[in-house]
Amino acid sequence: MIEPYLYFGRAIAVAMPAGIVIWLFANISISGTSILTIIANFLDPLANLMGLDGYILTGFILGIPANEIVLPIILMCYLNGTSLVNMEDTAQIGQILIQNGWTILTAINVMIFTILHFPCSTTLMTIKKETGSLKWTIISFLISTVCGIVLCMCTNFIYNIFV
Repeated sequence: MIEPYLYFGRAIAVAMPAGIVIWLFANISISGTSILTIIANFLDPLANLMGLDGYILTGFILGIPANEIVLPIILMCYLNGTSLVNMEDTAQIGQILIQNGWTILTAINVMIFTILHFPCSTTLMTIKKETGSLKWTIISFLISTVCGIVLCMCTNFIYNIFV
């Protein structure tokens, strides 16, 4: 069994550098476009196949240190912010998502991908420590992520047949 303080130590070791990377991506621009937006635009074609958008997929990828920062990253992107957003007003969050093109399909696919995407970095580090194998860590990452991507694509395809 892993001691709680070791788990939190691993979380801090990953979260701090990740926070710096997220801040840099949001604040450094190339030709007037933030690195965060460049990444989102690159991921947009895959995200669209999944019934998502590039900012959502970017939020999931940058949220690997802790899954609970995915929505704040998405909101930061939508608001063209330079730091993570912490909102308590669910109606305001809903309005931001709707203004940025969210539909029932987007919400369903975000829920599907939230359930099935890769484990957070601390969990991956724990898998590596407990199994002693990078192979099982990578397999844990890939199986869940591929299942999430495929199921979102299937949901998107089926939804678009009927709508």
